[in-house]
Amino acid sequence: MTVTSVRFQARNSIEQVEEGNDLAPKFDDRGLITVVTTDADNGEVLMQGYMNTEALQLTIATGEAHYYSRSRQVLWHKGASSGLVQSVRELLIDDDQDCIWLRVDVQGGASCHVGYRSCFYRKVPVGKDFEARQTDGHVELEWTETEKVFDPKEVYGDAPNPTIL
Repeated sequence: MTVTSVRFQARNSIEQVEEGNDLAPKFDDRGLITVVTTDADNGEVLMQGYMNTEALQLTIATGEAHYYSRSRQVLWHKGASSGLVQSVRELLIDDDQDCIWLRVDVQGGASCHVGYRSCFYRKVPVGKDFEARQTDGHVELEWTETEKVFDPKEVYGDAPNPTIL
């Protein structure tokens, strides 16, 4: 299958989108669709990202995750630099076709460019935990992962992360 053979249908009706068999994704006003990526075996959330039309087409055609970086405004093949490729075991789309869920196998065991397995490596306290962990309105995060799977400097060099500058 080639990228050009992956075509999406026009959105014609609620019935077609919600109950039909046509893939008719709804991209936002920037041409993007939200993607939640989880480990195919245990369901752990690994990352959240975005795809544009080409990234979704490439993901479908190759069976490997491709995303669109909003900060860098480029298409990227997950793992092309790091070797931590996400092989798609299942691609699901939600009821109104404006959000994608990828269930993946990750070569190398990590998905976060910071070096952790998951991009969600800290949690925000809520309720009584929030009351106990905040000082003067400052919320202290709790680490859920403390061991990195890889050293980002070895993989990416000393370049700063453009997504947070």
